[in-house]
Amino acid sequence: MSQEASRPADAAGTFQLGGDLPVNRLGYGAMQLTGPGVWGPPKDPEEAVRVLRRAVELGVNFIDTADSYGPFVSEQLIHKALHPYPAGLVIATKGGLSRAGPDDWRPLGRPEYLRQQTELSLRHLGLERIDLYQLHRIDPKVPLGDQLGELRLLQQEGKIRHIGISEVTVTQIQEARTIVDIVSVQNLYNLASRDAEDVLDYAERENLGFIPWFPMATGELARPGGPLDTLAKTYGASPSQLALAWLLRRSPVALPIPGTSSVSHVEENIRAAQITLSDTEFQALSQAV
Repeated sequence: MSQEASRPADAAGTFQLGGDLPVNRLGYGAMQLTGPGVWGPPKDPEEAVRVLRRAVELGVNFIDTADSYGPFVSEQLIHKALHPYPAGLVIATKGGLSRAGPDDWRPLGRPEYLRQQTELSLRHLGLERIDLYQLHRIDPKVPLGDQLGELRLLQQEGKIRHIGISEVTVTQIQEARTIVDIVSVQNLYNLASRDAEDVLDYAERENLGFIPWFPMATGELARPGGPLDTLAKTYGASPSQLALAWLLRRSPVALPIPGTSSVSHVEENIRAAQITLSDTEFQALSQAV
């Protein structure tokens, strides 16, 4: 079997996070490796382990998680499945959302909390340093300088390599960059929902990694006879694969992280890296929304 066939994620090309951390641009998002409402353990923990191992076998070397997924369940499953980690595997995690139950998410950005969560993530992941630590949400009750200032201290202590932020505006990114070096932004963005277009454009101009979460949403585009459905039949692909191919084509800094709790789905998602849309196809999909 050729390298391209056995490691389809390589076909996505690479991006250098922070200028020194190369990752394949099609990664894996580990939120779905938990119970309902992103709370508690998954129904099938062994399948979750298989999903993670299969993603890495297929060339994924960028895994995105968060302390709040479970909480901690996702990080602990990553450790169980992949530790000791293969060379070149980048695990990004996040802190700054507290959990009080299923589907309950509350920003909490007090410096002592962010430090505690970073230390717990290091322990749960079995790492001495987290390659990419992201502020999961800006806490409006805490000055941004206090939140990012604590992450900067953790960076200076060698516990964090690079810092990213999530669900932010261009103005907030610019403010954050006056406090600490920011290498990535993670916002909701997909073919059917492009409110963060200006954030992606800014990230591309500034060579920041842009991690679109919920990347496979297709909405009405995938309806029978719709533009995505029609093109999917042409390619012999699924609408979600084309949605991922569109994101990879949209910008060289886009790092989609499709998540799933099924081995068959992770294989399907990662094969999207091998789909190259023509200019005409890309424009047709872009204009269909």
